[in-house]
Amino acid sequence: MTNHIYIPFYLDAGVFRSFSESTPFSYILKVESFSLLADDSIAETNVKCESGVFGAGGYNWKLVFYPNGNKKKNVKDHISLYLVMAGENSLQPGEEVYVDFRLFLLDQIKSKYLVVEDAFTRNFCFRREMSGAVGFDKLVSLRDFTDASSGYLIDDKCVFGAEVFVCNGRRPVPQADCLSIRKTTSQKYKHTWKVRNFSSLAAQCYEERFTAGGQKWKITLYPAGCRGGAGTHLSLFLALADPENLPDGTKISTNYCLRVVDQIHGRCIKHSA
Repeated sequence: MTNHIYIPFYLDAGVFRSFSESTPFSYILKVESFSLLADDSIAETNVKCESGVFGAGGYNWKLVFYPNGNKKKNVKDHISLYLVMAGENSLQPGEEVYVDFRLFLLDQIKSKYLVVEDAFTRNFCFRREMSGAVGFDKLVSLRDFTDASSGYLIDDKCVFGAEVFVCNGRRPVPQADCLSIRKTTSQKYKHTWKVRNFSSLAAQCYEERFTAGGQKWKITLYPAGCRGGAGTHLSLFLALADPENLPDGTKISTNYCLRVVDQIHGRCIKHSA
């Protein structure tokens, strides 16, 4: 067993930062082509990236990070990183799970991890009735992150990590994933679907398929609405046309905007994500 060597660093707004020479034992996430993830210029959206699922203490978890900061919390010029419990039914009603956690960012030059943890709270409670997410709105500033001398971003690659303490036990071998981003041939793609004879459409769904960014997509239209909009709204969705054909573990990250055109005034009703 390799013990952690923590070198005290500094305390900042209730966040304790230190350096460790040991690899985080719960999970490692290698991110490739970070600059493509951070490019949110093609849509007005809060860019959010999720890792694969990993196990710790008998429960499933994942890391969620915002390469440009979590805009829902008015964060900018920083990377936001969170630990979340994976799966809506991970806990039984009334069940509580208390965890102590640390999140990591690798200095690839010095082969040391920046360790970030809450300075005051040691045990965080996850409940089924609550949306479980703990972490740091301002893990590191983008200025420090992109500074070549910091070692955090080398050849457009970075490495995050996590340690999750749920119960005592033997030190496990860390699960590791690689998040590889493939640049598409087009930075922005526009597809127009002209729906004819709308008033004669039955109350069912209709599809329009197209190709963008090397992937096949489909727009699904429910003229009479569906789910929460059934009977009151028109419902429109974007999805992969053939997700079952993707290799296991593949995730497609995309920014998109759905528009319904006002043909009289030339305006659009749009929804972005």
